[in-house]
Amino acid sequence: MHDKITLTGVRAHGYHGVLEFEKRDGQEFIVDAVLHGDFSAAAAGDDLSLTTNYAEVAQLIHDRITGEGFDLIETLAVRIAEEILGSQPLVTAVEVTVHKPHAPIQVPFGSVAVSVARSRIAAEGAGAESAKVCSHD
Repeated sequence: MHDKITLTGVRAHGYHGVLEFEKRDGQEFIVDAVLHGDFSAAAAGDDLSLTTNYAEVAQLIHDRITGEGFDLIETLAVRIAEEILGSQPLVTAVEVTVHKPHAPIQVPFGSVAVSVARSRIAAEGAGAESAKVCSHD
């Protein structure tokens, strides 16, 4: 079974980019995340403790956008995905899209976005505590 929680449009001002003015002035970034897992126990018991608290995930995303600056939004997307998997034990896979709607591009455009997918795969013969993050590039 593969359930998902979709969180779209988390917005914050960050300092990501390769150009000096991007690092100095910053700009708005928008992040979408799709969290995969089995949420049937939470639904059966109507129990928040048995699912992923999407308010915590939204705060995590906000904190990453506003935190350490990166040259590439690819780096930001991967860090967010890895941190979600590291902090949310019920999430088995995650897709993260980082939008940069005000990228320094000289032609009309809607947005630039980078999407990454990561999953938690238990190491062969080991328990969940030995899980590792795998890329789906």
